[in-house]
Amino acid sequence: MTLKDLNIKKPEGKLGVLIPGLGAVGTTFIAGVHLIRKGLRAPIGSLTQMGQIRVGKGQEAKTVKIKDFVPLATLNDIEFGGWDIFEDNVYEAVSLAKVLKKEDYDLVKDDLMSIKPWKAVFDKNFVKKLDGTWIKKAPTYWDLAQMLKEDIQNFKKEKNLSRAIMVWCGSTEIYQEIVPGVHDSLENFEKALKNNDPHIAPSMIYAYAALDLEIPFANGAPNLANNIPALYELADQKKVPMGGSDFKTGQTLMKTILAPGFKARMLGVNGWFSTNILGNRDGEVLDDPESFKTKEVSKLSVLDQIFQPDLYPELYKDYYHKVRINYYPPRGDNKEGWDNIDIFGWLGYPMQIKVDFLCRDSILAAPIVLDLILFFDLAQRAMLYGNQEWLSFYWKSPQHAKNEKPQHDLFIQSMKLKNTLRWLMNEPPVTYLGSETYD
Repeated sequence: MTLKDLNIKKPEGKLGVLIPGLGAVGTTFIAGVHLIRKGLRAPIGSLTQMGQIRVGKGQEAKTVKIKDFVPLATLNDIEFGGWDIFEDNVYEAVSLAKVLKKEDYDLVKDDLMSIKPWKAVFDKNFVKKLDGTWIKKAPTYWDLAQMLKEDIQNFKKEKNLSRAIMVWCGSTEIYQEIVPGVHDSLENFEKALKNNDPHIAPSMIYAYAALDLEIPFANGAPNLANNIPALYELADQKKVPMGGSDFKTGQTLMKTILAPGFKARMLGVNGWFSTNILGNRDGEVLDDPESFKTKEVSKLSVLDQIFQPDLYPELYKDYYHKVRINYYPPRGDNKEGWDNIDIFGWLGYPMQIKVDFLCRDSILAAPIVLDLILFFDLAQRAMLYGNQEWLSFYWKSPQHAKNEKPQHDLFIQSMKLKNTLRWLMNEPPVTYLGSETYD
């Protein structure tokens, strides 16, 4: 890799964080940042806050914190704003989400009560299990996009922001594919906005509004959203970073840890059955078959790329992969994911692995939101625009170039992320060859 010669702008001034969807993930993230910057809790799970990176070689090699190596914004720089389909302020919303303990979020009650959502862009046709009551009304989708931009501009002025990032933390929309004449060019997309085309989802309107204002957009759900030619064109035109999709938490995180291990040891897999129970708003939304399909496609995409059945037919050619999600209200945000993995080893002898992951989805997602905000802000200041594929570490379904395949191996993704940071800072990459410094 050629060393990069660039001048990264300093993270001066306040950084606005714009969140469509102030539900369990969004409010857990916001409350957590307030607690952390007051020194009341630790940023567990955040690479930007706790991660370290090895730089240099030989006697000059050293390990430094990532936040000391690259010029990241600090938590004190952040101002929060967002939209939701319910009018509750963030204190009320975090109480309803029931992710955090009251004794925790009460420590930052005044901060959370001061954050009130703007009316959201919502269409029940795309999220059939929810009924929003705090919703924008306008003649066309184009007008709704202008209203979102007005919210953003007012927020920037009110908080005296120097820059902003938008991270979608809203619900999973119904499954969509790219529609020619609507999603295939910026010109067609803008016409479709003005014509209220039924193939324009709310997440697309948010992404359009952000990118058109030169604000990076990160898609935390498996929605089609910004992963369409029209918005790639807009991101390139405006020179804005974007990326997605679907925060890598829970069961898929475990798959991207375990599957590379099986592949590295040349262990075969006959089948991988996965099922989940969860009871939060996400579970309720995914109880609709059309929204579930969007999530299913995202979750099923992981193993094929890692196992490469075409290259290793004896090990993976006919493996069976099934994913199920079941809405179970008593469980709340504390999702439980079961995996049954049928593997085989030497001479074809079968073995089994059982995984029961009792996880907290929003607790795993919150540090991802923080890292994406800080890294997307870094990318913007480094003049990296378009899809930020080097951040695939955080996504279930990493967006990728048209003729390329996404990388799902968590360890390769981690190496790519850290080597990109080295490249940005004019440090040579770590390749693990010979006596080179190891990470």
